[in-house]
Amino acid sequence: MHSNDGFRELGRQECLGLLAKVSVGRIVYTRQALPAVLPVNFCLDDDGAVLLRTCAASELARAVDGSVVAFEADEVDAVARAGWSVVVTGRAAVVNDPAEHEHLNRVVPCSWAPSPVEVFVRVEPELVTGRELVGGRTLYGVRLSG
Repeated sequence: MHSNDGFRELGRQECLGLLAKVSVGRIVYTRQALPAVLPVNFCLDDDGAVLLRTCAASELARAVDGSVVAFEADEVDAVARAGWSVVVTGRAAVVNDPAEHEHLNRVVPCSWAPSPVEVFVRVEPELVTGRELVGGRTLYGVRLSG
């Protein structure tokens, strides 16, 4: 990334702060040796881990448990040609501890596609990166027209 390309790299805490302001992102995982992307609603815990709720019998729960995944969320203003994107990369795990499950049941938002038996997935924030596009600038700070 060129220092004048219009993007600004975001620090870890800034990234986590932005993630805390949105409720929908995308989890990227492997399905049949190919990348798969699924939109999900989520929240963060106190240490920045991504938490989501899904059907216990879902392909997602089976595919991500114990695997390294990426999670991305963003916010875009098409009129201003500005926005940000944050990616959390880390190991995902289905929460099996009953006490933690009970706690998460109170704090993790309900799935937009609820099911009778749900599990919680935690993505540990091993790598947190992000960038922001400010004011529609392009490479070398040249403004976009119109």
